[in-house]
Amino acid sequence: MGPLLGAIAVGILVCVLFWLDRDDARVSMAIWIPYAWLLIASSRPIGSWLTLSVPGSATDEYIDGSPLDRNVLTFLLILALFSLFKRTRQVRTILRANPALVIFFIYCLISLLWADYPFVVFKRWIRSVGDIVMILVIITERNWVAAFKRVLTRVGFILIPLSILFIRFFPSLGRAYSRGGAPEWTGVGTDKNALGMICMLFGVLLLWRGISTYKDRRARNRRRELVAISIVFVMILYLVMVVNSQTALACFLMADLLIIVTALGPAFRKPGLVSLLVVAMLTVSFCVLFLGIGGGALNAIGRDASLTGRTEVWKTVLPYAKNAWVGAGYENFWIGERIKLFNRLLGGLNQAHNGYIEIYLNLGWLGVVLLGGIIVAGYRNIMKGLRSSPEMTRLKLAFFFICLVYNFTEASFKMMSPVWILFLWAVMAAPEVRHSEKTRGSRFPGSTTKGLSTGDSMSSGLVYQPSPILTTQRSWHN
Repeated sequence: MGPLLGAIAVGILVCVLFWLDRDDARVSMAIWIPYAWLLIASSRPIGSWLTLSVPGSATDEYIDGSPLDRNVLTFLLILALFSLFKRTRQVRTILRANPALVIFFIYCLISLLWADYPFVVFKRWIRSVGDIVMILVIITERNWVAAFKRVLTRVGFILIPLSILFIRFFPSLGRAYSRGGAPEWTGVGTDKNALGMICMLFGVLLLWRGISTYKDRRARNRRRELVAISIVFVMILYLVMVVNSQTALACFLMADLLIIVTALGPAFRKPGLVSLLVVAMLTVSFCVLFLGIGGGALNAIGRDASLTGRTEVWKTVLPYAKNAWVGAGYENFWIGERIKLFNRLLGGLNQAHNGYIEIYLNLGWLGVVLLGGIIVAGYRNIMKGLRSSPEMTRLKLAFFFICLVYNFTEASFKMMSPVWILFLWAVMAAPEVRHSEKTRGSRFPGSTTKGLSTGDSMSSGLVYQPSPILTTQRSWHN
């Protein structure tokens, strides 16, 4: 009786949260496609949901993939591409403005030429392109800010209460055992680290939304939105403190600091000050984790000098790098004979627990350099955005920072990882917005202030802000 009542209560709660967070912004039905994609990426494979189980790590399925998941995700990708068909002008301009991303993904595809399993490279590359396509579906919306908020917030409104329901009332779904046999909470994730990642990302999102909503005292729906945000944020605080995912907790706290500091006013959003804060936190994180400085900090967050065995993993896998310059091929290192070997040596691990090492193993030093190009170009975009569109850029900065630090001890520069998806959005040169009382139209990002406006009315009062990154003069909408 208890599990049934719990399920009913959570179902009612989710409906109430959606009702409290409703808005009048007009967005297309196409946003349901990235909504479904992100729900799957942030939780479990579809097959695990249908069998009501925590996913395992069978070697053959890791190589071949689940046919059900592949078919569903392919269907979503086709729908997304179809929705972008009428937005080709916007898509082309965004891609031209992001050469570092385009070159990186082209290189990932080319790596099938030297991979042991080229078809696996192709399949996973298609899925990784799906992450980009889903972002494009959102940011090519006329009111893309409202679309972005709606998709991410409501994914969080589902996954966080559902995680607590699983943990408390359905332990076979929400709890599991680690490789060492220790019990852990998984919620809707595949393990405790996945649950910690969900809490980290949606916690940062809701903190940003809460501060922005609180400061906007003229908003008609301000009070009920704050109630919905507060309810889920308290749930996240509860989970992130007890799930024992220390990387997620540390990233959550540091990203929250960025959100809060940059919300204090324009003086605290100056690129020099922001860069100083970002570099300081990155340096401290790197020194504590890799240089042995501040061992007390590691003990305080429940880590030892081996980072819970991660340093041994790195020492074990690095000698097996297939090619130092080009790697084993995109997402090709942890398959075939190597995965069988590491099943014996590492007890079933299928990642290096460091995103930068993971890129090196799969794509070599060339891949690491190309990733560095994305990071540098993306950070420049973010610094420019702090001046032209500070509200959304504050969130971009937080997700950008999270991805850099999170990959120190987890491997998340990979397809369908929520950390990677939000990082891609953060670094992408895309439409920026500002509040306008005089103009209620949308402009193509990158047009000059004298550029043509489509004249489309937007009830939220948001218009596309000319981006300093894009320089095309053509109209935004077909």
